[in-house]
Amino acid sequence: MKKVFWLVVGSQQLYGPDALAKVKEDAEKLVAGLNESNKFIYPIELQDLAISAEKITEIMQAANFQDEVQGIITWMHTFSPAKMWIRGTQLLQKPLLHLATQFNESIPWETIDMDFMNLNQSAHGDREYGFINARLKKSNEIVVGYWKNPDVQEKIAAWMQVAVAYNASYSIKVARFGDNMRDVAVTEGDKVEAQIKFGWQVDYFGVGDLVQVINEVSDEEVEQLFLEYQKLYDFDLGSYNEVTFLNHVKVQVRQEIGLKRFLDAGHYNAFTTNFEDLYGLEQLPGLAVQRLMMQGYGFAGEGDWKTAALDRLLKVMANFESTGFMEDYTYELSKGHEAILGSHMLEVDPTLGATKPKIVVNPLSMGNLADPARLVFDGKEGAGVVVSMADFGTGFKLLINKVNAFTPTISAPKLPVARVMWEVLPSFSTGVNQWLEHGGGHHTVLSLNLSSQQVASWAKLVQLDYIIIK
Repeated sequence: MKKVFWLVVGSQQLYGPDALAKVKEDAEKLVAGLNESNKFIYPIELQDLAISAEKITEIMQAANFQDEVQGIITWMHTFSPAKMWIRGTQLLQKPLLHLATQFNESIPWETIDMDFMNLNQSAHGDREYGFINARLKKSNEIVVGYWKNPDVQEKIAAWMQVAVAYNASYSIKVARFGDNMRDVAVTEGDKVEAQIKFGWQVDYFGVGDLVQVINEVSDEEVEQLFLEYQKLYDFDLGSYNEVTFLNHVKVQVRQEIGLKRFLDAGHYNAFTTNFEDLYGLEQLPGLAVQRLMMQGYGFAGEGDWKTAALDRLLKVMANFESTGFMEDYTYELSKGHEAILGSHMLEVDPTLGATKPKIVVNPLSMGNLADPARLVFDGKEGAGVVVSMADFGTGFKLLINKVNAFTPTISAPKLPVARVMWEVLPSFSTGVNQWLEHGGGHHTVLSLNLSSQQVASWAKLVQLDYIIIK
């Protein structure tokens, strides 16, 4: 589906038709300049000038009912009386960004007169417009600065990704294969409230429903996808003979095809598994899950539907780059090198990988099934965020921690899973202490393509309590 953003320019009829013609001319140049900047994935389209309550309401209602419109960007070229904006802003159900800029960069001191002042009074208009958004508790984004500046354009582009994710959130569907892991607290939550608040639909399926679809996958389909595996990955046979190794890998190939077929048939874009609920499966899905995460499906283990949905949401926000399900596993506590090793028993997202993945087969003590195949690699380096969603009974809370990921330099020859490492900000002791104090979970989503501000912007849009560790 095509995705666009609308620019709505605020003015009024007091200044006459000549002034409004100039406002429109400047707006057209601004939109053209932004679209030609190569900073935006999505185009910006100019709408009719917002010079009356009726016109503003018409524009906002149209935006609500056109799925391709991802959000509204407003610019106050002149003073725009804010009572005109009340009804339209109340009705708007798409994300809103107030671009506090003006067409000219500098004041033309030698020629400036009252006509110029009236036409270019964005500072005046911004304050009137900002007041009404605050009064309406709109939780809109505000970007301030000259519209041609790269940093301003980059802030707009970052917000666009948040807006796209906000809209996509209402089509997130999670398929739970089995229930939650027994005795684990953080994977529980209120599914009805999540659908009301975030738009997430969470449905349960018995593992047997999935097994039936997997068993219907043909040998020919398995062999065809297996050829892709051979081209993409190195095979590390370890202590297995080749026939046994390949048979174990092909179980995961069959699972990938069956899982994808099941999810797509029900329009599910996220899912969970649980190693305590695997009846009828030959292996716990590992490599199959990693491959699906790489294709954009959200995932979390142990039946953790909140993290699976959050994974899908942040993947969309990050344009499906360097973002995936993660679990805090163990600490590095040597002085001056404190860090966290993130991993999972199988399912680490390959979009986080810095090294070429290799396929290994290894026993898994949990689940009591045949030895599962999985992709093993080392994680990327870069600045990013670790995000956790918790349900505290009285409401959901989002915890956001800034991190610096790094690629491990010491080999781990006996570790049969992918590994991702990061330094906790602002410091290891402060970050971990605040994470624990605020009840952050062990299941998270790690993104090296998002900022804490982007995640917080989404939280504000859905009126979700959040904490950025500082």
